[in-house]
Amino acid sequence: YQRRVRGWSRFAPMLVLTRRTLGRFSRLVSTAARKTLAQLADEGHITAGQTVLVRADLNVPFSKTEPGKISDDTRIRGVLPTIDFLRQRGARVVIATHCGRPKGEVNPEFSVKPIAPALSALANTEVLVADDCTGSEVEAAVRTMRNGQVMLLENVRFHKGETKNDPEFAAALAKASGASVFVNDAFGTAHRAHASTAGVVEYMEHAVPGFLVEKELEYLERAVLKSPNRPLVAILGGAKVSTKIPVIRSLLSTCDTVIVVGGMCGTFWRALGHSTGDSLVEEEYIPMAKSFTEDAANNNVHLYLPTDALVADDFSAAANHKVVQCSEIPDGWTAMDIGPETMAQVSAILERANTIIWNGPPGVFEYDAFAEGTYHIAQDLARLTRERGTTTVVGGGDSVAAIGQLGLADQVSHVSTGGGAALELLEGQTLPGIAALNRA
Repeated sequence: YQRRVRGWSRFAPMLVLTRRTLGRFSRLVSTAARKTLAQLADEGHITAGQTVLVRADLNVPFSKTEPGKISDDTRIRGVLPTIDFLRQRGARVVIATHCGRPKGEVNPEFSVKPIAPALSALANTEVLVADDCTGSEVEAAVRTMRNGQVMLLENVRFHKGETKNDPEFAAALAKASGASVFVNDAFGTAHRAHASTAGVVEYMEHAVPGFLVEKELEYLERAVLKSPNRPLVAILGGAKVSTKIPVIRSLLSTCDTVIVVGGMCGTFWRALGHSTGDSLVEEEYIPMAKSFTEDAANNNVHLYLPTDALVADDFSAAANHKVVQCSEIPDGWTAMDIGPETMAQVSAILERANTIIWNGPPGVFEYDAFAEGTYHIAQDLARLTRERGTTTVVGGGDSVAAIGQLGLADQVSHVSTGGGAALELLEGQTLPGIAALNRA
């Protein structure tokens, strides 16, 4: 850090450089220097007959009742713009991905082969499938590819070196692909320092983000963290305060309003001296919840907590339920969703926002009786995007699932494809898969 701030000492009375400030400054500089795929093509580095290695996140979910059937093809659709862009320029597109967690061993259950037909149909082109992702046979198969053709390499996690970011495996992957250009379009794994997301960059002449990753960074980095159109409001759900400490702290330093919902409200309510019934409370994190309340006040940030809740006498779909004030949750009852008073107050806050980030549902939306709060927020975001042009970003597996179930995913500004990566970016962390591109 001393090297970074050398020459700035004369500004010390005016500027206090914390580690977080320096980290953000560092990322701002590196992001500005990062080249895009379009720029690389304009410079003549994407040409007909050239091989390009694309790291995609095709780790799609499969139906539990119909073997081999993909239940959600969102991740495949996400990488299509990058594939189409490269094919239109005559490049040979070699795709590396993971599927499941085979723990470094070949396991047919986690083969990428069932993904190829869906990718082929959506990309409207034949997709070749390799039996491995390294080795002379793969290398030979790549050499026979025609211009504009697509090849899907076998699961990179069949090799132990992938998750260990082993340089030998990264070099073998690069050699087999025959590529000198690497495109990372797997935002969902960008927070992992793996061989196919970070290590392989060392063996490439050029490395850039794909269009999906560019869009993720555009919304999560620029629109939320760096230069939001204010007021900026965050809706943060989740069961436990302990799992969201870094992101709460980061958002309290960035947002104008932070709306806390979900199971972790119990800990905040207890910090305020409320009775919480059987709602989840992390006793050891009550002081932390108090400190967040104090930090919000000191930073002139509105930290909003629900004022009423839909409570149930059992954690089940058929439980008895009723609406109570959050300060008076009776013994034997658990908060399962926000109440109508809170829904109205949240809507009023969102109505004044110009940028909204939503991570985590307010209730147990898997049960219809406790899904109204989640659906209310999703519908609000879609309406505000449509009517007011509000920038709305949805990130986090459960929030994404909820807005998808409602058929509203295409009615908000952006739905993030990376749960863990999105959270780490919102926490202010540097993502290894993105940092590697900055070094290229």
